[in-house]
Amino acid sequence: MRSEFSTDTIVAVATAPGRGGVGIVRISGPATRRIGECLLSTALPEPRVATRSRFHDGARAVLDEGLALFFVAPHSYTGEDVLELQGHGGPVVLEALVERAVSLGARRARPGEFTQRAFLNDKLDLVQAEAVADLIDAGSLAAARAAVRSLQGEFSAQVHELVDAVIELRVWVEAAIDFPEEEIDFLADRALTSRLSALRVRFASVRHAAQQGRVLRDGMTVVIAGRPNAGKSSLLNALAGYEAAIVTPIAGTTRDVLRELISIDGMPLHIVDTAGLRDAGDLVEAEGIRRARLAMQQADRVLFVVDATTDRRAESLAEEKVRLPTGVPITLLFNKIDAAAGGVDTHRTESGADAMLMISAKTGAGLAELREHLKICMGYDAGQVGTVSARARHVEALQRAERHTEEAVRQLKESRAGELVAEELRAAQTALTDITGEFHADDLLGRIFGSFCIGK
Repeated sequence: MRSEFSTDTIVAVATAPGRGGVGIVRISGPATRRIGECLLSTALPEPRVATRSRFHDGARAVLDEGLALFFVAPHSYTGEDVLELQGHGGPVVLEALVERAVSLGARRARPGEFTQRAFLNDKLDLVQAEAVADLIDAGSLAAARAAVRSLQGEFSAQVHELVDAVIELRVWVEAAIDFPEEEIDFLADRALTSRLSALRVRFASVRHAAQQGRVLRDGMTVVIAGRPNAGKSSLLNALAGYEAAIVTPIAGTTRDVLRELISIDGMPLHIVDTAGLRDAGDLVEAEGIRRARLAMQQADRVLFVVDATTDRRAESLAEEKVRLPTGVPITLLFNKIDAAAGGVDTHRTESGADAMLMISAKTGAGLAELREHLKICMGYDAGQVGTVSARARHVEALQRAERHTEEAVRQLKESRAGELVAEELRAAQTALTDITGEFHADDLLGRIFGSFCIGK
């Protein structure tokens, strides 16, 4: 793939803003060699050999001195000729070097343009390019490891395996369409049904890994729900570490959705406090409860808080569960265990929750266990066993491809319409190639690479 910027040479500071011991200026493009010959006091270095040199301005005065590294196309990060100047990390010095390169014909790079050129010149696919930004922005070691796996191509390989499996099925189905006079009914062949079933299992596995990777990168949204006065706002304050929500003994104090962003070992957690779930007494509280239910539908997990001091604690979630969104994992929290007489009998609770913990938002009892539980839900442990970095758009594309595959199965079972089955498989393949960028729209590339830092 030929870069649309191939006639331009770009320059940018590749190190973080501010002062440091070392600063790097990166130049990439067809004029790199000429610019280097004018800027350096020595001859252009041998490829991939760090060479000490002085960096000159237009009057041959020394701007700085340090190391020069030259990479010849296509054996460079961008696939073009690249020159890196490693000098002292003062912003004035680095800006002077950039201005010198601009005076020699380069232009200032846009955010992410070096990595965008790597993608356009087939040095990286789109998943790997996004993993570069994810590695830079990683807030935890688990997230960084997941980004490295994606950068090394693990996620891309999983997607390519799905694409290959879909293509094999398309060939099978289209053979049945193209050769209807054959005695063998390809669409009735058990092998086709078996392959479709195996593909659905593979989709589920890759989608689960991508969802875990997306949570590691973007964080998890957790909604605190429950009846009034269960201690939901107290729990929010305890997790946030400050008085983010008003707490009173009056039922219905929280009337709106309150959002806080906290960090657990570097992983972002979006916490949403909601109005207590009950039959509302007025229009304002009713609107708060409506927003609470909407927030739960959009959550990655619901923390359902039950007052452990009440006699109806066993029925609280059981009664409310029929109105909770399906498909959203629930963690049942027995709160106020410090005040519960005789402890909490959880064996009588038929909650249907995915996990159950006992806490005291007032004393902090059980909060360490809750944080560990949330870390596991965010994929903390999975970072050791092959989790890859993924984004919301990857998960959405996998879901689209999976829906088209499910529809192909339905068409095969109900109508044996080969054309419809083939069309659904074609749509599934297209959704998958959107992930790696084999087919892409310019506006998508603009959004992705526009989020990168300048110099990368």
